[in-house]
Amino acid sequence: MEYLKDPAAIYRASFAAIRAEAQLAGLSPEAERIAVRLIHACGMTDIAADLRLHDDLVPAVRGALAAGKPVIADCEMAAAAVIRRQLPADNAVLCSLNDPRTAALAARLATTRSAAAVTLWEPWLAGAVVIVGNAPTALFALLEAIAAGGPRPAAILGFPVGFVGAAESKAALVDHPAGLPFATLLGRRGGSAMAGAALNAITGGPTP
Repeated sequence: MEYLKDPAAIYRASFAAIRAEAQLAGLSPEAERIAVRLIHACGMTDIAADLRLHDDLVPAVRGALAAGKPVIADCEMAAAAVIRRQLPADNAVLCSLNDPRTAALAARLATTRSAAAVTLWEPWLAGAVVIVGNAPTALFALLEAIAAGGPRPAAILGFPVGFVGAAESKAALVDHPAGLPFATLLGRRGGSAMAGAALNAITGGPTP
């Protein structure tokens, strides 16, 4: 069976195909870079139309990470998607979903484990970079905590996926009165690979 085996050639061909097929006109250079990385992560060239980025997203993320702030992820898969060698200050990548306290908190609060895990972020949340790649309830809980006067992260990369609450949680992020820097993809589509790809696009080098 004949197929392309050279990794550098595969990489170049992939990004060439993305730029040939996706509608990227009108995006800023930084927004285009994020869009291309997201498309590369999911294989769907039409997502650029649903991408929403706050104007201050990139400097907010880079500034927070340069200052040594952590990346906080809603699930282990999102945390694993972060390319840690690109983080500028050997930043911690934290996830409390499997913390021994989380299940009991979820039962006491009558909510999901993902939402309960957000309550454990408080010691690290101020100025951190948050990536949400799985649970809409985690994003809702975070936005509620911020609205109630809780610590404010530097930026939220919100890519929860699914049929219940995903679209609504991302719309709430875009419209949140706190005005935090964000990246998100409107609608049901998302996932941990995309959440990680958005962050990796900001921390990494230029795409081909």
